[in-house]
Amino acid sequence: MAIETSGRIGSVAVGLGSQVLAEKQFTAGMNHANELMPTIRDLTLAQGWQPRQIEQVYLSIGPGSFTGLRIAVMVARSLSQAIGCMVVAVPTLDVLAQNAPAEALHLGVILDAKRGQIFVARYHWAESAANGVKVWQCAAGPILTSPEEFVRQSPRPLHVLGEGVDYHRGALRAGVDSDNDLIELGRETWIARAAAVYELGWAMAKRGIFADIKSLVPLYIRLPEAQELWNRRHGESVNAS
Repeated sequence: MAIETSGRIGSVAVGLGSQVLAEKQFTAGMNHANELMPTIRDLTLAQGWQPRQIEQVYLSIGPGSFTGLRIAVMVARSLSQAIGCMVVAVPTLDVLAQNAPAEALHLGVILDAKRGQIFVARYHWAESAANGVKVWQCAAGPILTSPEEFVRQSPRPLHVLGEGVDYHRGALRAGVDSDNDLIELGRETWIARAAAVYELGWAMAKRGIFADIKSLVPLYIRLPEAQELWNRRHGESVNAS
């Protein structure tokens, strides 16, 4: 099973082996707490599965929505403790990169980090060591940086996708000489999908990359704003571990 709750619209997918059997998107934005468990129930019942038959859970781990990620991690940990399933933590920006078209040579996946900053990773095509198929490989990130600095350090032409594009379009374009240097991909590519989490999670599981369930936490990159404020007021470090 794969869970995606990093963005506004969540989804769940189930599969057998490398094949995705079904995927269901939540009906409303930012409704992860209400829809995640019923969606898991509906998909597993539709396959005729009992909960104990879920052997692996692939989890979109972040960065992304603080609340959405916490909910998904809590569910994954509970499932692991209850039925003994293994958990794979899949980087969310890798999931989004799967939406990019084959003609994109250089790709930036961008999320808004507020305060004029972005969460971003840069990708390029590389040949998979496992099967020789070309896949998106992370070349840098995920990091917290400014849009201007990211564009300055990126090769051209640069294709970009993600909800952060809307928030930082002016700053992103300020760093390029022509429109052809920065190519925005359509909004349909901005939504992370559980089916992509499944495909990446399956590949990671085949390589034995499983999460330590006792220490599993969302990948935030930066502490939540409320916690940073609390730390500043109490004279503590604001750096996320």
